[in-house]
Amino acid sequence: MMVSRYIRMLAPLLALSLLAAGSVYADETRLVRVGVYSNPPKLLMDEQGNPSGILGELLIRIAEEENWQLQPLACDWHQCLEMLEAGELDLLPDVARSRERDARFDFHTEPALNSWSKVYVPAGRQLESALALDGIRLAVLEGSIQLRYLQDMAQGFNIQPDFVPVRNYEAAFSAVQQGDADAAVANHFFGEYHAQRFNLEGTSLLFQPSQLYYATGEGHNADLLQRIDRWLSAWRSNTRSVFYDILHRWAGTEHMSEWPHWLMPSLVGLVLALAVMGAFMVLLRTKVRARTQALVTREAQLQGVLAGVDACIYNKDAELQYTYVNPVLCRMLAHDEIDILGQTDARFFDSEDCRLLHAHDREVLESGERRVHEEELFSPLHGEKRCYLSVRVPLSRPDGRVWGICGVSTDITEQRQQQARIHQLSWYDSLTRLPNRRYLLQKLEQSRTRAEDASSDGAVLLLDLDHFRDLNDALGYAAGDELLRQVASRLTDRLSDQIILGRLGGDEFLLVQEGLSTDRKQAMQTVEGLCRRVLALMEEPFNLSAHRHRGGARIGVSLFSDLDANAEGLVRCAELARYDAQNTEEARFRFFDPSMQAEVQQRAELEAGIRAGLERNEFTLWYQPQYDRYRTLLGLEALVRWHHPQKGLVSPAEFIPVAESTGLIIPLGEQLLEQACRQLVAWAEHPQLSQARVAVNISARQIHTPDFVERVSAILERTGAEPSRLELEVTESMLVQDVDNTIDKMRRLRRLGVRFSLDDFGTGYSSLIFLKQLPLDKLKIDQGFVFELLTDANDAAIVRAIVALGQNLELAVIAEGVETLEHCHTLEAMGCHEYQGYFFSKPLPAAELEQWLITSAPTPARP
Repeated sequence: MMVSRYIRMLAPLLALSLLAAGSVYADETRLVRVGVYSNPPKLLMDEQGNPSGILGELLIRIAEEENWQLQPLACDWHQCLEMLEAGELDLLPDVARSRERDARFDFHTEPALNSWSKVYVPAGRQLESALALDGIRLAVLEGSIQLRYLQDMAQGFNIQPDFVPVRNYEAAFSAVQQGDADAAVANHFFGEYHAQRFNLEGTSLLFQPSQLYYATGEGHNADLLQRIDRWLSAWRSNTRSVFYDILHRWAGTEHMSEWPHWLMPSLVGLVLALAVMGAFMVLLRTKVRARTQALVTREAQLQGVLAGVDACIYNKDAELQYTYVNPVLCRMLAHDEIDILGQTDARFFDSEDCRLLHAHDREVLESGERRVHEEELFSPLHGEKRCYLSVRVPLSRPDGRVWGICGVSTDITEQRQQQARIHQLSWYDSLTRLPNRRYLLQKLEQSRTRAEDASSDGAVLLLDLDHFRDLNDALGYAAGDELLRQVASRLTDRLSDQIILGRLGGDEFLLVQEGLSTDRKQAMQTVEGLCRRVLALMEEPFNLSAHRHRGGARIGVSLFSDLDANAEGLVRCAELARYDAQNTEEARFRFFDPSMQAEVQQRAELEAGIRAGLERNEFTLWYQPQYDRYRTLLGLEALVRWHHPQKGLVSPAEFIPVAESTGLIIPLGEQLLEQACRQLVAWAEHPQLSQARVAVNISARQIHTPDFVERVSAILERTGAEPSRLELEVTESMLVQDVDNTIDKMRRLRRLGVRFSLDDFGTGYSSLIFLKQLPLDKLKIDQGFVFELLTDANDAAIVRAIVALGQNLELAVIAEGVETLEHCHTLEAMGCHEYQGYFFSKPLPAAELEQWLITSAPTPARP
């Protein structure tokens, strides 16, 4: 016993001597001012006015090794912190790190002590788990973090301790000793040091671990912190060092005494019995500690997950006070967690935002159901209003009563801004800021429908500027652009707001007038007056920089009642009238004459030809390959071709609109889909095409048929085609009608393995939230944006936005209309890595495509 005791005493001295042998000390004594406040056993001032306690003695031993002269200065806790920040102290022991303190002070790396909170009970009583706290009186510091943590834990475990607030730890232990409380909470240093005096002992209920350091003023005394780190690192690694000697002495002192010789034999039997019982108790306590540690580990893992999610996550109670916040919400509110917990939104938001949040919170509390809202809130982090997608769910007790809510709010501001940019670029002309052709046709169709409902008439005015090309040739395109802007501004400012106005393209503007009389003569008189006003506006001079331009215009007019046509048909009728005005020198405007219906007759002939062609199988599929940036074949798009017996090859642009308007697109689409599936089966053993997907265009009329899914499934089963190699291309416009039913059909086919791509993206649809619901695999950039990608900044901006949107939604993006190597390089730089166009191959019949793959296909490049 004596030998081992001497070894324990000499070991730390030996370790210190080794450290000292490798150290270089200054010759002069260093004066170190140390703040000392009373917090036994960690820190206190002894009777001689020297630092004492665990951290005090450790600092004295370091000072002896480093030849420091310590000057202790007594102060209370807050005073010590102020003196340290003001530079009146060099060191302050017993400081736990936090975000706020890291900004004010510097700390060493190796923690001096590890601390945690613990529950203490009268000797002989045990609390084996947090559930045992239910209904007991628990003495805890008033307004402390410990109290807040225990209150949250009680809610989570659905228990109800009776919290007894006290001023300090000593008062907590006294309350238990005097019977005013059943248990007390203290940090384990205070507890282990004073528990025996109050006849208390610690339980296995541990929480809130923390690390304690010596702190110094920011930017000062780095050498002191470095030396402290060196000694702490050496001592903590040696269990026989002075560090553990000091820790053992201050953690509790054992008093030994001589036992009477007659008493020892009597105690032997008792000791053996107690040993067996003690081993059993140790086993139980070990299991409890292991389970407690597992809970602590799981809590730490959960906290890590919640801190890593890029969304604001929070819990609120029934009074809408925050009971949990994750770090993302703390950053958003620009407050620390301790400042947020227990507060309501009124502390952080203005009255308008607060009313909105409380209304949404109470909706969940009162209904007991999940709710999703979009909220615009002021973010102190960004200094501006931000858009959040918030999901709230109720938090319920076992009896079903809702006690609070859990919310997750994701910042979708960038997605909303991106959506707005795509909408602006897709629906409005970038030069004049007027509605573009796509938007105008939609508004015209709506206007035509309103006229039918109101039993009124309307008119379409197609305006074309005179000599616009000559102006561009003479003064340049900048002058032409400026003229278009001034025309748009003049028409917007000088015409009634009831007139729908937009730019079709080039120097063509479209005007729509509603509410005309059903009497054709009266309607024509009204429209004639509008035409004369517009022509007079166009004849007023325009100031184009240093040039004064006098122009004019021609107008073609069609009335809604001229023929039963859709928006495209009305515009074409107006075009016919405008051509007539241009070919007649004296006429500045012309009305559509029903005698101009040769084109209508042509459409009728086309319809009859389509019907006959379906019966004679005149429609075939040609295939255009799709490649990635490494020139690897990904798939093919099936494109319809009509071999008319008299006219030869008829363009799809000529017969597809007729098929759409007459409903013939449904049988035509099914015939083409079956052709594509049979071709997939034929290529199943082809060395280059066996894995390639074939994309087939689906019309709006097809997908809106009630049995669309059954028809596609029947074709797949009938042909034996592999569903995963079939890709159906849908357009944005077809998804607007009967949204939920369309999504359901797409999802049912997706479960079979069929893939979906969104064709001509950027030309119509604009709801990001809705787009996220679609079971899509790919976005196809419309070739209209790709053609002028290298010269038109607006087209480039649209392409970049679509690529970014596809990446955010984890969708592949393919560009159509790729005709040059420069197109490929530019698209690749924008992040688009799939291409289709004449740069690779024009559409080819199946047999020619197979031969082309052998002789002319691009050679794959190495990644």
